[in-house]
Amino acid sequence: MRFDDSLDTVLSAEMVSPFGAQSTWRQLVDLIGRGRTAATPETIARLQSIRAAVPPPVRAASARALATANPPAALVRLFVSDEIAIAAPVVRAARLSGPEWTAILPAMSPASRSVLRHRRDLPAEVVRALKTFGPEDFRLTSVNVVAVEAIAEPLVSDPVPVEVQAPVAEPIVHLPVETAFVSVGTIALGLPVVAEAIRQAEAAKVPVQPEQTDGTFQIAELVARIDAYQRHRDDRPPFAANEDQPALFDLQPVQAQAFRFETDAAGVVRWIEGAARAPLIGLSLDFAVHPGDSRVDGVAAGAFRRRAGFADARLSVEGQSDAAGEWRITGLPVFDRASGRFSGYRGTARRPRIDESAALLRNPRSPAAESLRQLVHELRTPTNAIAGFAEMIETQLLGPVPQGYRDQAGSIRRQTADLLTAIDDIDMAARLESHALDLRAESVPVGVLLNRIAGDLAPLATLRGTNLTITAEDDLAIAGDERAVERLIARLMATLVASGGAGETIGVVASLAAEGQVVLTFDRPATLAAFGSEALMSIDAEAVAEVEGAPLLGTGFALRLARNLAIELGGALSIDAQRLTLRLPAAVIATVEQASSN
Repeated sequence: MRFDDSLDTVLSAEMVSPFGAQSTWRQLVDLIGRGRTAATPETIARLQSIRAAVPPPVRAASARALATANPPAALVRLFVSDEIAIAAPVVRAARLSGPEWTAILPAMSPASRSVLRHRRDLPAEVVRALKTFGPEDFRLTSVNVVAVEAIAEPLVSDPVPVEVQAPVAEPIVHLPVETAFVSVGTIALGLPVVAEAIRQAEAAKVPVQPEQTDGTFQIAELVARIDAYQRHRDDRPPFAANEDQPALFDLQPVQAQAFRFETDAAGVVRWIEGAARAPLIGLSLDFAVHPGDSRVDGVAAGAFRRRAGFADARLSVEGQSDAAGEWRITGLPVFDRASGRFSGYRGTARRPRIDESAALLRNPRSPAAESLRQLVHELRTPTNAIAGFAEMIETQLLGPVPQGYRDQAGSIRRQTADLLTAIDDIDMAARLESHALDLRAESVPVGVLLNRIAGDLAPLATLRGTNLTITAEDDLAIAGDERAVERLIARLMATLVASGGAGETIGVVASLAAEGQVVLTFDRPATLAAFGSEALMSIDAEAVAEVEGAPLLGTGFALRLARNLAIELGGALSIDAQRLTLRLPAAVIATVEQASSN
């Protein structure tokens, strides 16, 4: 036996603050509309008491939600007495009996009854009841007359003061129900004042002239001008700007020579001084997705990903504004003093000197790879959000959480971490395909890097029961981009450890070869011994889907990515029966004690 105390919980909540009133309104409408609680006089009275504190957009959202429910008559009566924008969704979708609709009709506004008239599923008695309201629902109110005067006034080229005395008795003007659009001239012709003016003009047989000062003739002239404007406005020749205003278009365009800018934490320009704002606001420091857009080169894009400063990066601005053309930009990262978080860039831009070339390097790129990069960008943001919320629940950042929910949040966090790793691998593969990697010549210490990666993989090694041993010569360094080298070696080691078995040892040995290369050898786990070189590269994700800790995209994808990245870094990855061998350029050649030129 279950007891539903949802209604008591909602009614006991705080409703004094705007947030409390809105929350109570949403929950109470949902409970009544979906039949989880009865529409008692108490609940309806509670809704009526807090309705004034609930903004119209919130009430309108609740009304739209009721379109998929089956609200009772008491709740429908509450909504149809509201503004037409709020009442319309309920009137169009509510399913009530004939007596219920008949009882609600007097409480509805003329606009709500007009919406109800367009329904074709009403009982006959409701249709008859709607007809009893007669022409009252179709009266042209004073608001319509004021609107007509406000629209018509700008069309009069020589307005004069008008004094009009309305007739004592005139029939009420009605608009047809079926008409979807009524022109301003038609409405004006039906007004009593205009009808009296036209009648007097016809009786006197005097043509209406603009110079007459009688108020009735001025109104008739207004109606005539409105109709003439509507008939002839499409026949007018197009405005020839360069012929009518030659001086305006003969001006020489002015080019800005420098500007300052600021970006947000996402690298998007939010402030400009010294040049046109329109072509620059919203510009990203990352590579442009669509060819032809304003864009920066890889120097600025790579620095942004590392949150580092950059100087004399290239910027190309499309369009015809004073900011159009080529620029050299310099920027410095800005960090919040209180939290240390990256908050954006501040920088300057200048036109390139004569001895400089600001032309962007254009490499042919695959449209499929560019689309894949865009997809990866769209996936990374919600995945990061899910991981963040899971971590907040697991660490009880927002308050106490039962242990069961904390365990589930921890599982979600670990799974999203694996998903983010897979997303990063796809992004790396797309960048390799489109030649969009921004690689820097740096010196990467091998021993420090291998020990750091081994520490990160310690939980996975414990899970698989595998031992990982590191042997590296002293003062050994790799010449290459540090982030790319770390990702390459980390993906290789993670793939091998995930394939290891209980009690198995995977050794990693780093040494310097005579040809000026750092050679790293990785022992192959027993589970991969049965695969040849090409077969190992073809292991898909489904083959290792049940193995805990295995790469989400499969062992073959991880190895192919490592091989392509090694080639991009100027090295190579080879596979034999016992081990995997990775060769990368050495930063220092011990035999000659000088930096490598590779």
